[in-house]
Amino acid sequence: MIEFNKPCYTGNEDQYVIEAMRSNHISGDGPFTLRCQEWFERFLGCPRALLTPSCTHALEMIAILLELKPGDEIIMPSFTFVSTANAFMVKGAKVVFVDIRPDTMNIDEKLIEQAITTRTRAIVAVHYAGVSCAMDEIMAIAQRHDLYVIEDAAQAIMNKHKGRTLGTIGHFATYSFHETKNITSGGEGGLLIINESKFVDRAEIIREKGTNRSQFFRGAIDKYTWVDVGSSYLPSDLQAAYLWGQLEVLTEICENRISSWDLYFKLLKELEEPECLELPKLPSDCTNNGHIFYLKTKDLEQRTALIKWLKLEDIAAVFHYVPLHSSPAGRKFSRFSGTDNFTSTDSERLVRLPIWHGISEDKIEKVSRIIREFYTQ
Repeated sequence: MIEFNKPCYTGNEDQYVIEAMRSNHISGDGPFTLRCQEWFERFLGCPRALLTPSCTHALEMIAILLELKPGDEIIMPSFTFVSTANAFMVKGAKVVFVDIRPDTMNIDEKLIEQAITTRTRAIVAVHYAGVSCAMDEIMAIAQRHDLYVIEDAAQAIMNKHKGRTLGTIGHFATYSFHETKNITSGGEGGLLIINESKFVDRAEIIREKGTNRSQFFRGAIDKYTWVDVGSSYLPSDLQAAYLWGQLEVLTEICENRISSWDLYFKLLKELEEPECLELPKLPSDCTNNGHIFYLKTKDLEQRTALIKWLKLEDIAAVFHYVPLHSSPAGRKFSRFSGTDNFTSTDSERLVRLPIWHGISEDKIEKVSRIIREFYTQ
């Protein structure tokens, strides 16, 4: 069986996890957590980077920081994971979906402005497959309308847009370290990236159950107490230790995935035909971290047949998001601005192929060969 995914494991993780296990601090904000956060702050050049138990938790913290209330509106694409919407809906905000661009599967920046109302508070730019949204245009729209921009960069670690690292362009950003991502902190995990200094102190308080405990540990105050709303948004130091073992070789991990992505593209390029089979598009001002390799079939019927064909050869290929606006909760808590020209049709055509750190060329060649046989039968 050629699995769809294997969690990233380099062998470096063992020594650090054991070191954390034998330490006197395995709960949140231990030595490895602080080490990882300092690494990200240097890498991103941001005022603060905070590890969280998941990317979902990082998004929830942003909703608290923005003090969202019932009636507020958040603009985002419908083609995304449910956490992107849930994090804001739990605060009572209404999600407003905008159609996507078929080339990148990202939110169509040209349609955002018409979705803005007097209740709009923020725009969520989801970088699908790690490929950047049109961030210059989105930031300009936000500035004109006094809105916040949140980069859902769950899949985008190490990627850039016009030379700027994704996660550093919006007012806030999040990364995911789920086991399906390029790097993982032991299966789950996330990162909150704060690019506006005025939110740093309160973010630390929210993350520490509403207390100023972080300031206490830094020696800024002589005791800590409950000062604000919050929750427990700290991962254990064991998770951070696992992550540290991968951060040390992050460049090599991404380079390996990019090589796999490039091989797929080379082997399948000959099949690409308009209105039949499409391969991923990478804008010239964006970089690729090899997170997802997908193709788009002619229609839903062909996609179903292709996935079945691959399964008969013991190859696990999957579709991706079912558009959120078509779900029961989506119909209840959101609205779609404008016309759904591409979100539904293109999501029904998309197939994700097996890719992970260390996948062999033989496996990629086999998957590609079976796909070629499907289209030439």
